Amino acid sequence: MPAPSASRPRPRAPSLVFGVLGGIASGKSAVARLLAGPRGVIIDADALAREVLASDEVRREMEAAFGRAVFGPDGAVDRARLAARVFANAADRERLESFTHPRVRARIRARLEEARARHVPRIVLDVPLLLENDAQHHLVAECDRLVFVDADEAARDARAVLSRGWSKGEVSRRERAQLPLEHKRARADHVIVNRGTPADLEREVASVLRAAGVDTTGTGDDESVRDGA
Repeated sequence: MPAPSASRPRPRAPSLVFGVLGGIASGKSAVARLLAGPRGVIIDADALAREVLASDEVRREMEAAFGRAVFGPDGAVDRARLAARVFANAADRERLESFTHPRVRARIRARLEEARARHVPRIVLDVPLLLENDAQHHLVAECDRLVFVDADEAARDARAVLSRGWSKGEVSRRERAQLPLEHKRARADHVIVNRGTPADLEREVASVLRAAGVDTTGTGDDESVRDGA
C-alpha cells in the first residue's frame, strides 16, 4: 500500500456554531467577538435588521403600516421612535415583525450557509430572539453550543442608558416581551459571567472554547468578520 502523501490536503473540520443568549446589554456582542476569534464569523441579527429597515421595500411597508411618524427628518426609519411605538403596543410589534423578521431570517440563513461552505472554523449567531422565535427560524438546532452571558440587571440598565441613550428601566420593560432570563440560562450549555474586567471576560470565554474542544493556544492572521455589519 502506498504511503500517504505529505502534500495531500487534510479534510477540513466542520464549522463550530455558537448561539449567544443573555439579557439586553449583557455584553453578548463582546462575547460573540471572543467566541468567533480571529478567523471566525459573527452573524449579527441587529445589523441585518438595520439593513432590512433601510431597504426601499420595507420603508414603503413601514409607511403604510405606521405613517411618517416613525421616520426621521432625513427620511430614514427612526429606530428610537419605532421602538417606542412597537414596545408600547403588541399589535404594532406583531405587524412590524410580520414584514421584517422573515427578511432578517432569510439573511441569517444565507450568511450561515455561506460561512459553512467556506469552512469557517467558528460561527457565532448573535440573534437576540434566538429562543423566542425558534419555531420560525429553526436556528437553535443549527447551534453546537448555546452560551448564556450573565450580567447584573443594574449594570445592564446603566450600560443601556450610557451607550444607547435609553431611559432608566427601559431594559426591564423590553425584556418583559421576551423569555425569562432564567429560562435562557437553563437552556445554555455554558454560562459566561460578565461582571468583571475585559480580561476576566476573555478568560471566561477561553474556558468555554476549551470545553468545546477549541485549541486556544494558536493565533490567526485574519481579522474577525462580522456578517451584516
